Amino acid sequence: MQTAKEIIDHLSDQVSRDDLMYESYVKQKIEEGLADIEAGRTVPHEQVKAELLGDGD
Repeated sequence: MQTAKEIIDHLSDQVSRDDLMYESYVKQKIEEGLADIEAGRTVPHEQVKAELLGDGD
């Protein structure tokens, strides 16, 4: 609930419900990404690049 209050306090008075939902979604995804980094659940940039370019066989 604290996170929702922080988001609401950060946004302007003209915010829509969709804006609030978007801000909440983005904040959640950032926190998940930071947790993944902390836990070592990442893929090196060069590995992703090689796989996308078809050089990762």
